[in-house]
Amino acid sequence: MTSDNLDIEFREAVERINSYTGAFPADLLLRLYAYYKKATNDYSGPRSKKPIINAFKTNALFQIKSVSEAEAKRIYIDLVNNYFLYGK
Repeated sequence: MTSDNLDIEFREAVERINSYTGAFPADLLLRLYAYYKKATNDYSGPRSKKPIINAFKTNALFQIKSVSEAEAKRIYIDLVNNYFLYGK
């Protein structure tokens, strides 16, 4: 898969998640959060008003610290596809 194709699929997966109005499991949201941040090179810290949520988000980011940007995009796409295929 080319870099351009990966970027297109990633943007489509992000749009699919953002346009869905149902609830997602908390563990999926944490994984999506971490892989999205890694895929977009967004190194800003979590900004929840609840310290426990910030701790969970920080932990999720820490767990994927060795993942590359391209790999994070692929995993994010897979998470989205698998959720909509099997998660309902």
